[in-house]
Amino acid sequence: MAPMQRLLPADILNFLRFYSRLPIGDRAHAPLDFARMALALPIAGALIGATGAASLIVARICHLPPFAGAVVGVAVLVLATGALHEDGLADVADGFGGGATREAKLAIMRDSRIGTYGVLALCFSVLLRVAVIASIFERSVTLAALTLVFAGALSRVAGLAPMMWLTPARPDGLGATVVAPSREIWARAWFAAAAFGVAPWLAGAGVSQMVAAIIAAFAVATLVTKIAKHQIGGYTGDVLGAAQQLAEVAILAALSVV
Repeated sequence: MAPMQRLLPADILNFLRFYSRLPIGDRAHAPLDFARMALALPIAGALIGATGAASLIVARICHLPPFAGAVVGVAVLVLATGALHEDGLADVADGFGGGATREAKLAIMRDSRIGTYGVLALCFSVLLRVAVIASIFERSVTLAALTLVFAGALSRVAGLAPMMWLTPARPDGLGATVVAPSREIWARAWFAAAAFGVAPWLAGAGVSQMVAAIIAAFAVATLVTKIAKHQIGGYTGDVLGAAQQLAEVAILAALSVV
């Protein structure tokens, strides 16, 4: 067996331990090796998305209406990740919205308390996800479930955009503990994540929707990167979380358009 094939299962589990609260054994994880993320990260993201997908199917079996099923799906995703990405989005909203200087923004982002900007950002994010998932759910529960799997894979690759193009904003933050992948590895991860789009395509999503979802994820992650550069001159773990969340919203929205 090739070395990469032997390492892939371990890398997937390591990403799952970092990005989720799924019960997969010892919570300790080795340092994230983004140089080997091309396949592992999209697969881990897809597995996290599959938790929400399974909940949508259960909701349909229980005859829940689309909106209620979508609420359940988003709630399960939040539980699966321990609100990791939502926390990043809220911190970024508070810091960028409430800080007057770079130092003040970083201090606010590190504060565990949540402010008005953070609350509003979370409300908009959750409401948008519920609305678009409910829209897809109403057309086809299978399509909605596979969309969550696809979004889980693609959004986590897109969420690394700030790491690819910026330097760490803090010497003691996330950027100081991990090394960004090469652009070649990141590109391979995009292709691997995009491959999960075959499933929603087979379930009824149009080719134009799939292309729009990929473009939207890249565009939103790029926008978050540019904003972070302007606001704090770099990236933090919170910025990566915000990029993932907004990329996920963009993917779901693109696939909800009929």
